[in-house]
Amino acid sequence: MVKELIIDSTPTGVTIALQQDKQLVELHTEHINNNYAVGDIYLGRIKKIMPGLNAAFVDVGYEKDAFLHYLDLGPQLKSLLKLTKIVKNGSYKDKLLDSFKLEEDINKSGKISEVLSKNMILPVQIAKEPISTKGPRLSSDLSIAGRFAVLVPFSDVISISKKIKSNTERTRLKRIVEGIKPKNFGVIIRTVSEGKGVAELQKDLLDLIAKWETFVQKLPKAEPSKRVLGEMGRTSTILRDILNADFTNIYVNDNSIYEEIKSYVRDISPELERIVKSYKHKEPIFEHFGIEKQIKAAFGKTVNLPGGAYLVIEHTEALHVIDVNSGNRTANPQNQEENALQVNKEAAREIARQLRLRDMGGIVVIDFIDMHKPANRKELFDYLREQMALDRAKHTILPPSKFGLVQITRQRVRPEMNIITNEKCPACNGTGEIKASIVLMDDIQNNLNYILTEQNEKKITLCVHPYIEAYIKKGLFSCQWKWFFKYGKWITVKGVSSYFLTEFHFLNSKEEEIKL
Repeated sequence: MVKELIIDSTPTGVTIALQQDKQLVELHTEHINNNYAVGDIYLGRIKKIMPGLNAAFVDVGYEKDAFLHYLDLGPQLKSLLKLTKIVKNGSYKDKLLDSFKLEEDINKSGKISEVLSKNMILPVQIAKEPISTKGPRLSSDLSIAGRFAVLVPFSDVISISKKIKSNTERTRLKRIVEGIKPKNFGVIIRTVSEGKGVAELQKDLLDLIAKWETFVQKLPKAEPSKRVLGEMGRTSTILRDILNADFTNIYVNDNSIYEEIKSYVRDISPELERIVKSYKHKEPIFEHFGIEKQIKAAFGKTVNLPGGAYLVIEHTEALHVIDVNSGNRTANPQNQEENALQVNKEAAREIARQLRLRDMGGIVVIDFIDMHKPANRKELFDYLREQMALDRAKHTILPPSKFGLVQITRQRVRPEMNIITNEKCPACNGTGEIKASIVLMDDIQNNLNYILTEQNEKKITLCVHPYIEAYIKKGLFSCQWKWFFKYGKWITVKGVSSYFLTEFHFLNSKEEEIKL
């Protein structure tokens, strides 16, 4: 399996596309102003205690108060509150917890009003980003994630991923971590630790300990509702979680991000540094690698499958419904049962991809084509589980019901990736009529004149449809040369295939659109 990561950096953020065998399977967007990423630690202030919900609403600076349930407090809440108090008072000089005396665990079935009160401050961690009309979901059971391990303060337990099956390997990893971890810190050993040496595990754990020390250093001066410790950027987080020897290329179109990723990969997997490559072509990186086309084809209410079948995907607040239709597929016309199985398996493969691609969470109900043989229903169920095994989000799949429905619950920690592919026609704005194309060049000329004479822009790029680009550049004494002689400045003209015929935009030297 060939894996590639394509990273597109723009002034508004970074979009990351993961391809497997040239097929888009994951798409992530990291906005520059995203201050509520999963893993970020804030100093929260309790705004309201809700005994009926056994939860509290916490101010972390978001427009809506964040939600903290009793079950997300963590057993060592009292230790966390104690540490926060003495660190804020300046009476705690250690960076680790060697000399810290742990408090007793809170009651698992207790009441939130027994341990928290209004206006109390405590460190909290983002467990779910703000989704739809809801604020962030919080946890006070703090943890700091690394590539090979997760550091858990106020604990001494060493846990090992269930995906590591070998008892010998589990014992080896536990012994290594026991000799490295500091007192009063627990460690969760991740799946990718399997087969790793002492030096790699030690370096990862030391990096996590350094992050905890940074948190303790910042806490005395931290203000309520402000971030104390930030998670890595989405790009580095994805690399941390999924980078392995299967990756063949990582393409980046921004020099600063390229250097950052290269340095990060050099630290965690020096042998993979060579696969990080800087993209230098003029064509947009997503168009060059076919990502843009795949996005337009994969997002939307209807998703077509290669064999003629198609999916219809509908969304509500907490439920997604996927209907499988055979369409005009005519394979095996004499055997409807076999035909249904083949369509369902083809649909199962695409559904597993769609869940990852759109990051759909909550409850997903799939209406597969009816099959009468129990053996075929079991084969479909096993095949769906096999396809979903590649999904990093926690999920549960129930066997097909007697109505042919399959139910999936999938962890949701971020807003769903939703790209609208059916848009109001930008050429006519929904009216069905467009401005006469004969006056297009006059419009471009007037706007160009205004930008150069009134706004005094130094460097301009004109983006138009490729047909218009060809017209502007045509001939020895082209429009482009006329503009040069008139204004004394060379106007770069770039064709963009996704533009409609009469669409045009001007960009400044920073590649930002000039608003007219």
